[in-house]
Amino acid sequence: MASATLKKNYRCSQSLQQFYSGGPFVVSSDGSFIACSCGESIKIVDSSNASTKFTIEAESSTITALALSPNDKLLFSAGHSRQIKVWDLDTFKCLRSWKGHDGPVMGMACHGSGGLLATSGADRKVLVWDVDGGFCTHYFKGHKGVVTSIMFHPDVNKSLLFSGSDDTTVRVWDLLAKKCVAVLEKHFSAVSSMAVSEDGWTLLTAGRDKVVNLWDLLDYRCKSTIPTYEVLEAVCVVYSGSRFASSLGAFLQQSGKKKSRSTGIYFIAAGERGIVRIWTSEGAVFLYEQKSSDVTISSAEDEDSTRGFISAVMLPLDQGLLCVTADQQFLFYSPAEHLEEKWSLKLTKRLVGFNDEIVDMKFLDEEEQYLAVATNLEQVRLWESERRCCIGLGIGHMGAVGAVAFSKKCRDFFVSGSSDRTIKVWNFHGLSDDIEEPISLKAKAVVAAHDKDINSLAVAPNDSLVCSGSQDRTACIWRLPELVLVVKFTGHKRGIWCVEFSPVDQCVITASGDKTVKIWAIADGSCLKTFEGHTSSVLRASFLTRGTQFVSCGADGLVKLWTIKTNECIATYDQHEDKVWALAVGKKTEMLATGGSDAVINLWHDSTAAEKEEAFRKEEEGVLRGQELENALLDAEYTKAIQIALELRRPHKLFELFSELCRKREAGYHIDKALHALGKGEFLLLFEYIREWNTKPKLCNVAQSVLFRAFNILLPTEIIEIKSISELLEGLIPYSQRHFSRIDRLIRSTFLLDYTLLRMSVIEPATQDDLKTKSLLHSEKNEEDALLTDNAEEDQKQVSEEQKPKASGKKRKSHKSGDHSRSHKKVKDSSTHANTAAVPSQA
Repeated sequence: MASATLKKNYRCSQSLQQFYSGGPFVVSSDGSFIACSCGESIKIVDSSNASTKFTIEAESSTITALALSPNDKLLFSAGHSRQIKVWDLDTFKCLRSWKGHDGPVMGMACHGSGGLLATSGADRKVLVWDVDGGFCTHYFKGHKGVVTSIMFHPDVNKSLLFSGSDDTTVRVWDLLAKKCVAVLEKHFSAVSSMAVSEDGWTLLTAGRDKVVNLWDLLDYRCKSTIPTYEVLEAVCVVYSGSRFASSLGAFLQQSGKKKSRSTGIYFIAAGERGIVRIWTSEGAVFLYEQKSSDVTISSAEDEDSTRGFISAVMLPLDQGLLCVTADQQFLFYSPAEHLEEKWSLKLTKRLVGFNDEIVDMKFLDEEEQYLAVATNLEQVRLWESERRCCIGLGIGHMGAVGAVAFSKKCRDFFVSGSSDRTIKVWNFHGLSDDIEEPISLKAKAVVAAHDKDINSLAVAPNDSLVCSGSQDRTACIWRLPELVLVVKFTGHKRGIWCVEFSPVDQCVITASGDKTVKIWAIADGSCLKTFEGHTSSVLRASFLTRGTQFVSCGADGLVKLWTIKTNECIATYDQHEDKVWALAVGKKTEMLATGGSDAVINLWHDSTAAEKEEAFRKEEEGVLRGQELENALLDAEYTKAIQIALELRRPHKLFELFSELCRKREAGYHIDKALHALGKGEFLLLFEYIREWNTKPKLCNVAQSVLFRAFNILLPTEIIEIKSISELLEGLIPYSQRHFSRIDRLIRSTFLLDYTLLRMSVIEPATQDDLKTKSLLHSEKNEEDALLTDNAEEDQKQVSEEQKPKASGKKRKSHKSGDHSRSHKKVKDSSTHANTAAVPSQA
């Protein structure tokens, strides 16, 4: 058998996290995304797969109201802080914010033109704002309770604004007249939702008094009251051109229930029962009612106490109906395609906004396309996936069931462990797919296994053994089906959270609260290896790659990949913000899934082969580009060579190129030509290299030359736009100041050398013009140096005047002096000007 290729790395391909904690939400105009309130932040969620596109940290308090502009460019938010904010959804930045209410903002609506924003609050006020200017255009008072809902008339030509309140009234405001034109009083409880008919002349209002009222917007009288017999949270009008209306109308026409000249309004009502019902205003009867609720119910006892739906909206572009449940789930409905028997709604998609703490997970299906997410229950339940009904029930444990493991080979039994410290073996006898009521399962064997709660169970690949891990710091191997103790593993200093058999060897892996993972030999119970690396309790561990590797996760929020042979942790992933309780490994795909206390599910795919191929491709491409670089150097194409060197991230080669350009004639022209071809990203990388070169005295001259030419080319506004330019300048300025200070000190030192040589009469006396020029240059640097230069000039004049009468005496003295004097005279005379060169010639 060929050896398995070791895993080097995993990539988090998808992250399913909580995106909705209840409260306001708003759907985009094309239905592609949903903006949801999630605590103090706003999640922009892809409606197709529930992935979070972006998170906006909007408030320091809970979000209470959201609205979108008609073109989906702007998002409006408000919370308990009373701050109204406008967000640009292209950059996700806050454009402006202001305050206007004396209490929390409870409702928001944007006008169809996008120019006005209406807000309602707990201060009983209704305000209208100019979106661009942020100033208040209308100030309405009149409600005697909290204004919970607000809506502009969908026809932009009708300047009407509707507001519903806890005072059981609906008020109609005229934006042109700036006053209330009608008070609609027919409800006996808070108004929860409003909608306008397709023709724009009927207003529908729903309340918690279990009725829907229809109002004529011509004279504001109540046309009819429809009792719904449930507390309503949403009312939606079904437009005539939608799939809902056409399919429902076709079915009613076939069944003979629809009259040919019917002018009724179809609308959907949803509320506390969690059932979608479609009504018609004609006759005040419902045309369709769901047989059962799709709202998740934790147990049969809670069926009557479920809160059902808290909101419902018709999706744009005829995409169906969206209902939001009290347990933060988004249910998408569309009409069923086959209408031979009866018209019905089909649940097409369910997005879970809040997962709560994830305890365990397993991959399902042969292709491992499904993932089961579970929590602990007091009873063991077996579920048949297609009919979604319970077919078996195992009763007998006296505490919460903490672990369940199924047989691997025969698939005819499973084992359960509980906080009552016992292990039970159950068989599947009597189970079938066509039973109507769940049958009671029988326990084949029971054993008091541990001194504390049992946290984990695992069945051997051949179904002959079962391993149990407990809070009593031990793990035990039991022979099936009698549950006879085979061996006991002792050595952990804290409770054991996970156990698993190796798929190929006679060993078991255990994960413990003492921050370690151990591998044990089944034959004698000895500890073969101990792995340390987690900083907190290790909660899960599972074998990979035919037992040669394993993956672990813990309370530190880390997921680690280990190689058993080398005892090495080769990768650590930090994608969770809290304890990682759940770990699932796909036996076929070897895909990983992790979940934990942060209610986030991360899916991981093996990226070893992909990264190896990518590295090989980059290496091959690097070789080709390196050859292009050498060819460019041979052809003296420095601009191209500099670009390739930047692309290949070769700072040493880049320095050599700029050094060679600095030695050329017209170096500034050549450097400018090369820099003109660079983009902003390349300039950023170049400045990073220059910052490093500038720290070394041997390289700083080239760095300063290139920096000078770059700052001459780039405008100040362009320099500011470069990313992290402030950090780069902070690294460049101190070293540049140090280099210039060193140059100034060197220049001052040369003045002292000139003065010393002149006073020693070693160098030739300069002419008066040269001395004046030198004096002028020195005076620009330092007044003291200029004064010294003037003194030297006077001394030289005296020397030149005395030189002629003393020349003959010097000649005579030279004949009498020794060899050393003559040699010194020659050196001195050799540095003189041509007009005094006669002295060495006579000597």
